[in-house]
Amino acid sequence: MSILTIDEIPIAGKRVFIRVDFNVPLNKQGEVTDTTRIDKALPTIEYALKKGARVILGSHLGRPKGIGFESAYSMEPVGRVLAQKLGHEVLLADSPTGDSAIKLAAELKEGEILLLENLRFNEGEKKNNEQFSRELASLADVYVNDAFGTAHRAHASTSGMVSHFEYRAAGFLMKKEVEFFERLLLAPEKPFCAILGGAKVTDKVAVIKNLMERVDSILIGGAMANTFLAAKGIDMGASRVEEDKLGLCRELMDAANARNIEFLLPVDLVLADSLEASETRRVGIEIGVPEGLMALDVGPKTREAFAAVIAKASTIFWNGPMGVFENPALAEGTLSVARAVAESKALSVVGGGDSVAAIGVAGVADKISHVSTGGGASLEIMEGKNLPGIMALL
Repeated sequence: MSILTIDEIPIAGKRVFIRVDFNVPLNKQGEVTDTTRIDKALPTIEYALKKGARVILGSHLGRPKGIGFESAYSMEPVGRVLAQKLGHEVLLADSPTGDSAIKLAAELKEGEILLLENLRFNEGEKKNNEQFSRELASLADVYVNDAFGTAHRAHASTSGMVSHFEYRAAGFLMKKEVEFFERLLLAPEKPFCAILGGAKVTDKVAVIKNLMERVDSILIGGAMANTFLAAKGIDMGASRVEEDKLGLCRELMDAANARNIEFLLPVDLVLADSLEASETRRVGIEIGVPEGLMALDVGPKTREAFAAVIAKASTIFWNGPMGVFENPALAEGTLSVARAVAESKALSVVGGGDSVAAIGVAGVADKISHVSTGGGASLEIMEGKNLPGIMALL
């Protein structure tokens, strides 16, 4: 795409608004428990500081009501962590716009950092309000978006304010995300294998349809596999099944067959009577799921079959767990896929969300070509959609 990167625009001495994704988890004490998203933004921030920019950072955190300051969603804990990692003071405005933000932005010196308070404290952020967009834009001279995780949202900070700048660019993280997804969608090396899991067929229909034009194999796991198996006439017991999607599943399987796409469903399942169960049993799909039990992970034969396809792939996209991997008794299917992808010599992209968590639990993140920071954004881009946060940078 014809998008400039931060190192291709003039930023020295300028007030540079960088949209970052600091929507990090906090514990009950209000402390950041996972700094991954902060870490990913550091190269862009450090580059801007090194070039003598006056850096203004904007992000949302959690889901405040949008009617003003809420202490539970303040950016203050994030600012503390960022200051420690940069070894640099981080100023914090008490609101995303208004007198405090205007004064601090105006007085900001070269090489200094201002972190705006949670953008969603103003309802204009999610509504992409023009007035709020103008107020945010008035704080800076240059716009940079490094928040791929929010690129699928047409919000004031990702879309509305961008048109008010002569210079707009992607940060290094955004550039990396776009480049990897372009490789998947525009020039994937064959064979191309897509691994899809998670709870609902509904969430992945558009992805499956778009990938049909590109992939050689699709591996289906997680609760969404239950609906595909039910569509083939297999009794799924108490498993979660989207009854209204059975016809759609048959259509998707027929479409894959017509295109000679290998469409793999589980051949055996791990069963339990609850999501929290510590005792499980395994059945082959030909037996079906007994009454009162649920399919909550893929079985060992399925893991072997999936691993064999993954090993032959030259390109891999994975989104969604194979089972209830939060429960150690039901995690092996997901962890086995994580290990298989890591051991593959393919270009591998893991698309945000629970899959990223699984990669972390398996301890193989460093063996994946690209671990995306955006769950929703990665799905929408794989559906073939234009993401507002990216289109605004063109």
